[in-house]
Amino acid sequence: MSEQDNQAIQGEQQMSFEEALMRLESIVAQLENGGLSLEDSMRAFEDGMKLNAFCSAKLAEAEKKIEKLVRQKDNSLTWEPMAQP
Repeated sequence: MSEQDNQAIQGEQQMSFEEALMRLESIVAQLENGGLSLEDSMRAFEDGMKLNAFCSAKLAEAEKKIEKLVRQKDNSLTWEPMAQP
């Protein structure tokens, strides 16, 4: 695993969702390619799991912020939070 890969994982809290997802996709491609040693594969897998958790948390955070536009009886529109499942 390169130094750049390690820095990306260490700085994941500063990453945007899009950056983390691109990094995760890169790790998946490396693992699917099969060119890594066992040790590097395990490290890449661990990094991928961390990025997956980070992306999942970002998506959950965004989901909480989603609102819906609701038409009132007087035909006006208001914003309301989405119902939680």
